[in-house]
Amino acid sequence: MIQSVDRAIRVLTALQGARRMTLSELAARLELPPSTVHGIVRTLVGHGMVVQEHGSSRYQLGPAVLRLGNVYLDTLELRSKAIPWAEDLARRTGFAVRTGVLLLEDVVIIHHEPRPDGSRQMPEVGIVIPAHASALGKAMLAFLDDEEAGRVLGSARLRSMTGETVTSREELREQLAVVARTGVATEEDEAVIGECALAGAVFDATGAVAGAIGVVVPSAAWPLDAAAQGAVREAARAISRELGAPAWPPR
Repeated sequence: MIQSVDRAIRVLTALQGARRMTLSELAARLELPPSTVHGIVRTLVGHGMVVQEHGSSRYQLGPAVLRLGNVYLDTLELRSKAIPWAEDLARRTGFAVRTGVLLLEDVVIIHHEPRPDGSRQMPEVGIVIPAHASALGKAMLAFLDDEEAGRVLGSARLRSMTGETVTSREELREQLAVVARTGVATEEDEAVIGECALAGAVFDATGAVAGAIGVVVPSAAWPLDAAAQGAVREAARAISRELGAPAWPPR
């Protein structure tokens, strides 16, 4: 591993999590000398990956990160296949729809289909949710082999997002066993109070997990009726089929 590259990525990751940080805060977070962090940050600023907040000593991610993210999204076959099914799922259920992929121990939203009621909604592409606290994450984790699951969650602390977040590995394993049988995962107020979700994993031509798609449901409208649950399963199955998956869920 090249140390300078590793440190630069750690700076970007820290800014992604904290949004805005001073050089001293970055140095403390990364446990690096301030002079080292200053050099890395100035280099990232020169490439547009980091910008200094106007009138402040704080730094934040820059526009070049967005350009790279858009290029990544454009190359994702999963996203292109999922978009029409996400639109259909939102129309059939009346709920917002998220499509996500695993990134280490988190889920990154690669497509967000807003509720079709015309209400004002914040775009969610790029948001990160702990895998263990989301239906999307659980849907994917259930179909990883033991080695892969260990890499995702083995060293990660199952941090509590709300009072309902599952932080017990044993309880999480029990939930994932159910997901492996049914093909769909749920979460109730585990990432955000007042928000529940149902999601199904999506598989590629090798039968491996490619991502997941699911609906975001206000707690007042939970649990979902059978028709909405069936629509989520149908969307996950259809996208998997378009990606060449031999079966959904894998046997």
